[in-house]
Amino acid sequence: MSTSDTAAKSGSPIRAKQSLAARIAAAAGGGALRVFLILAALFWLMPTIGLLLSSLRDSGDIAASGWWKVFTAPAEITTENYSRLLQNETITDSLLSTVVITVPATVLVVVIGALAGYAFAWMEFPGRDWWFMVVVGLLVVPVQVALVPVSELFGVIGIFETTIGVVVFHVAFGLPFAIFLLRNFFAEIPRELLEAARLDGAGEMRLFTRVVMPLGAPAIASLGIFQFLWVWNDMLVALIFADSESAPITVALQRQVRQFGNNIDVLAPGAFLSMIIPLAVFFAFQRQFVSGVMAGAVK
Repeated sequence: MSTSDTAAKSGSPIRAKQSLAARIAAAAGGGALRVFLILAALFWLMPTIGLLLSSLRDSGDIAASGWWKVFTAPAEITTENYSRLLQNETITDSLLSTVVITVPATVLVVVIGALAGYAFAWMEFPGRDWWFMVVVGLLVVPVQVALVPVSELFGVIGIFETTIGVVVFHVAFGLPFAIFLLRNFFAEIPRELLEAARLDGAGEMRLFTRVVMPLGAPAIASLGIFQFLWVWNDMLVALIFADSESAPITVALQRQVRQFGNNIDVLAPGAFLSMIIPLAVFFAFQRQFVSGVMAGAVK
């Protein structure tokens, strides 16, 4: 009888010891990984935490010490900054303007991008592949290159320094990525599924709304989140194409800096308020976002 057979019949003490050591090593490795991830998350969130705590302190405390003083003096926390901020018509109007710009720019990009993505994926028309290459080529065009010629064009047609002009610019530069993303996602839908729907009498529009859109919901949700965050956080385009009465929150905060200087008691709550809304949108659709990213990775 061999040594291995004897160890097996006697309860395999060597294997048990190896299994215990492996479990200890795996637990230690997993614990170290969790500690590293927690530290990385805290390091990543530190600017946000500092911004939040600064927004809850008055200007005198901010000038006297750093935001970490809150941990030793929690009595410094106050909501007066947010009260004054919500009474500032410039900031409140800019928040409304941001919503007016962001929502149409996001909805139009998603709708037009989905329709065009379906057309490029499953409809036959002359020059389809060449037109799609043009769309892909537009992905590499930087926004800064188009600012001057688009400004002149908007001035000629009368939409320069208007909310419509800002929305049109964001839609125009958001569509190439939207079409590219959704076309590649829709192209992975099994052809047999679409052919079966056509045999049942479904036209192109019904096929798009009843078959393609439900299957492409994760990718559409991911695109909507990307577009929403990009438009909401944009300052360059709004700074050039929006007028003073319809400026979004990013431009309004920048003008507060230029006008009042070191008014951190206004800037900190304003910046945090402008950040919490897209953060809430992201967490509200995080399941669809992760599904879209994972689906794209698998495909």
